Amino acid sequence: MKKTLALALAVVMSLGLLASCGPKEPASNSGTNPPSSASQSQGGDASSIPDAPKEGGTVGVCIYKFDDAFMTTYRNSLQEILESKGYKVTVVDGNNDQAKQNEQINTFITQKVDALIINPVMTSAADQIIDLVKTADIPTVLINREPTAEQMAAYDKLVYVGCDAAQSGTFQGELILETPNQGDINGDGKISYIMIQGDPENIDAQLRTEYSVKALQDAGKEVEQLNLTRGDWDRNRGQEIAANDLAQFGDKIEVIFCNNDDMAIGALQSIQQAGRKVNEDIYLVGVDALDAALSEVMNGNMTGTVLNDAVGQATEAVNQMELLLNGTTYSSGNQSVYVDYVKVTPDNAKDFVK
Repeated sequence: MKKTLALALAVVMSLGLLASCGPKEPASNSGTNPPSSASQSQGGDASSIPDAPKEGGTVGVCIYKFDDAFMTTYRNSLQEILESKGYKVTVVDGNNDQAKQNEQINTFITQKVDALIINPVMTSAADQIIDLVKTADIPTVLINREPTAEQMAAYDKLVYVGCDAAQSGTFQGELILETPNQGDINGDGKISYIMIQGDPENIDAQLRTEYSVKALQDAGKEVEQLNLTRGDWDRNRGQEIAANDLAQFGDKIEVIFCNNDDMAIGALQSIQQAGRKVNEDIYLVGVDALDAALSEVMNGNMTGTVLNDAVGQATEAVNQMELLLNGTTYSSGNQSVYVDYVKVTPDNAKDFVK
């Protein structure tokens, strides 16, 4: 018995030493490398320490829709990382239809995949998704759209990997505060803006909308919302909304906040058609740091954007999946792992070009 205990203690100590030598710093600012570690909500302690990651096996990946520019980068990164580790991967398109995605999850369950990575169509459907994977006892990583802690607590083989959307909104507001006139172009003592929102049911859209403006208010700025319109993350909708608002409010608009870069690029087209000049008589910010947006930031056609690190998140999603496959379980309140956002300005945009 004593020898057995001594051997067990030696193994635990060895694992602890290995962990202490591991990387501890946050995501690299290069935009091309995955983060060396991710922060987990409320301490992030899992209930067990896994052995070496289990490689191989089958993985089902559900994406809410393939024609989302950011999720295209994300899913391609996921597939590349998983296949490089020897997994057999099937990636399916939910076509922005929750009922269809539920069917796809059921198909993967019938096929007895070893793990699932799911980008929910609707966060309000999280209870349905969690019930399906729990009943099937399949380790599952949710990505990009975060359920509540209460919802995730129903299943201890479930973890969420994403970013803190409040941080991205805060960074958008700070980008405006870092301009020469802090967003008050006409000098009337207030910042007048329009907000082009993604999907208001989506928590990322809610928090980006709230915290971008909160950052201005926390800095003591008076703000005036001229309009808030749902753009569904779509470039064409961004163009249409910006065109309508520019026609209605004209020079009163000093800032256009967009919940993502695709809508911001659409808005830019309308800004230019209206004869306005970004960073001179109007400011424009987005989120994601898509290649097209980075180019516009470097060319002075966008005030800035916020890096939503698709490669870093994909890397961490696979890492968490492997922990689950090797027996890690998560306690209530410790099921969210976050990868940091990064502010992107004309000064550092080139660092994020792939």
